[in-house]
Order: sequence, then C-alpha cells, then structure tokens
Amino acid sequence: MSTRDLDAATRTDPQLADPELRAAFELCRTLHAEHGKTYYLATLLLPPAKRPYVWALYGFARYADEFVDSLTDPDPAALVEWSDAFLEALDSEGPSDPVGRAMAATMRRWDIPREHVEAFLTSMRMDITETGYATYEDLRRYVYGSAAVIGLQMLPVLEPVVPGAEAPARALGEAFQLSNFIRDVGEDLDRGRVYLPQEDLDAFGVTREDLLAGRRAGTTPPAVRELLAFEVARTRELYAQAEPGIAMVHPTSRDCLRTAYELYGGILGAVEAAGHDVLGRRVRVGLPQRLAVALPGLGRARLARRREARWRAA
Repeated sequence: MSTRDLDAATRTDPQLADPELRAAFELCRTLHAEHGKTYYLATLLLPPAKRPYVWALYGFARYADEFVDSLTDPDPAALVEWSDAFLEALDSEGPSDPVGRAMAATMRRWDIPREHVEAFLTSMRMDITETGYATYEDLRRYVYGSAAVIGLQMLPVLEPVVPGAEAPARALGEAFQLSNFIRDVGEDLDRGRVYLPQEDLDAFGVTREDLLAGRRAGTTPPAVRELLAFEVARTRELYAQAEPGIAMVHPTSRDCLRTAYELYGGILGAVEAAGHDVLGRRVRVGLPQRLAVALPGLGRARLARRREARWRAA
C-alpha cells in the first residue's frame, strides 16, 4: 500500500520520484504505524496522495520525542544536536538524515511555516529540564509547541476550504495531547514528569508523592480520580471548540479528521470507563472500538473521493 500511496503523491510532487526520499517517507510510515496506531488508522481515510506527508509529520514528531521520552535509552544531548542540524540544513543543502529529509520535503510541498517546526522543537527541548507546570496556562504554552502546532502543520495537507480553520486545528492538537497526558499519568511519572498543572493538584489536595505512591501501589487514589475527572471535562471543552473545524477542510479530508477526533476523544471515554484508574494500568481504546469508528468513515471517505474525481472529470 505504501508504494501505491507514494506513487499517487509523486504525480503531483515530482520530488518523490527520488528513491532515497521515497525510502525516507517509508521509514516515517513505519514509525507512524508502529507508534501511532490510532492516528495511522485515521490517516488511511485520506486520499492516497496525501498519506505520505502525514507519515512524515508524525515520523518527525515521534523521532524527536523519542530522544527525551524513551524509558530505556533517552538522549537529550542528541535531541539538541539533531534539531540544531535540521534547522540549519533547512537554510542550506537540506537535511541528510531520512526523517529530516521527509519532513523538509513535506514542508516544501505544503508551505508549512518554519516557525511551526521551531515551536515544536522548542517544546521538545523543554522536556529535558521541565518536570512539571505550575498553572494550566503554563502547560498550554508547552502544549502549543508540542501539539497545537502539529494541528497547524496538518492543516495545509487537509486543505481548508473556508477561513478560520486555524483555531479549531490548534484546539484539536491540544485536545489530543491533553487526552494522552490524562491517560499516561503513570508512564510520565516513570519519566520523572507530571503534566497535570500544579494548581490543579493543589485544588484537589493531591501531591506529587500521592501520584508516585499510587503508581508504586498500582492503584489510583480517590482524590486523584476526582482530579482526572476534572481534567477530562476540561479537555472535552477543547474537543467542542475543535469540532467545527471538521467541516472547514476539504470533503476528502473530513472523514480522516472526524475519525481522529472520535478515536482520540474515545481515550477520555476509556479513562472514565476505567474509573479514572490510570496509575494501576494503561487505559486503551480497544481494536473493536477503533474499527467501529474507522470502518464507516472509510466508506464515506471513498465516496467523497469518487465524488471529487467525478467533479474534476466534469
């Protein structure tokens, strides 16, 4: 399937005729399929010619993130070296590493602003030294670079058809990230980080030691569950802000976006179904539930592409 998708992209983007660049995109596809199963599933609803660029955006983000988020072999110094080299190469001959090459090609094809990528890399570097955030607004400044700009990077690929799609795209990226933070409290503790604002912990009488004790015991204390219920409700407000953006992109992109919206929103539902117990286990949206969302969308996406093809032929 990846060869077909790359061939489709090459018809409108001659740079993808380069075998080495195609191999770089395939590497990003592998990263996406392995580490971002929910989003990868949604990507399959896009027209084939657009899918490789989403692989590159995800692959770049994942590759950078792994420098600081790996539980077995983190290498913060390598993140600084790699990100500096990538940004410098954008101004000269172009990146030499495969993930960087695919990202640079995607930026060229879709006119993705450099400042969005710089903001992302800045947030990744924050993970080297920051282990918590005092307020929700402090956290949102981090999330702007770590996730909101990912929504903005995706937006050109999804092709907005009306003005004003930027704010929903930012809100959706932020909602995705906060959903992950809520689900991954335990894993983030293992990395020495807490992405729940300190002001929220204080409001619910929760300390970092309470979180660590729950992690060690394999259970989530009642006060932490109340805190997480609050975080879930606030994140749902972001999803509500993002929802109008689905109708603002090209018809052939809407089912991909809606599927991602519903699947990531499903993380919050899974957390609730688990009684907000995220310290004792990893909450998951099961494959049957993911398929129940994605398969109807797949049929609608194919219909939208056929309609687009007939319109272009006419």
